[in-house]
Amino acid sequence: MTLVHKSVSALLEELRSSAPTPGGGSASALAGALGSSLLAMVAGLPKPRASTPEELQTLAQAGSRCTGHARRLEALVDEDSDAYMKVMSAYRLPKSTAEEKVARAAAIQAALKAAIDTPLAMMRACASALVDEPVIRALGNANASSDVGVAVELLRAARRGARLNVEINLETVTDRAYADGVREEMDRLDS
Repeated sequence: MTLVHKSVSALLEELRSSAPTPGGGSASALAGALGSSLLAMVAGLPKPRASTPEELQTLAQAGSRCTGHARRLEALVDEDSDAYMKVMSAYRLPKSTAEEKVARAAAIQAALKAAIDTPLAMMRACASALVDEPVIRALGNANASSDVGVAVELLRAARRGARLNVEINLETVTDRAYADGVREEMDRLDS
């Protein structure tokens, strides 16, 4: 059973366990999915501030995009744990011969890049949802402003948490051009 198909209690129990996964990356994805879902909810509430057909359409489109971000982040809850396990598997590869050492080093680098891609995708989804937030705040139901505020805090925390996971994996990446490109993208996503 995937993490996201467990009950909230079961997922929290897994997070509390001494197992290495799920960890901070999965928790970040979950926080982002919660934030995006809250924005989608506010966009769909009755009695929005939107009054023209154009505003209603803009609000509905923002809500639809947030639903998409929430679904992507939901999938990343499990993808992050999977990526971490691939890194651990690569580190466990044999290293007795020169050929094994070369193959192990290549496998580690490939696994690290996959473990970077996952939280980087989280950052992208959170940043995109945050772009839709002002529209939802301005056009959504006025009584849900605290929900929008909670969504923003969850999305920012998720983006920061995802960045921490990218940064820790970048420390061991040997491809400097790749690492520099990732750092530049992170800076853009954080602005």
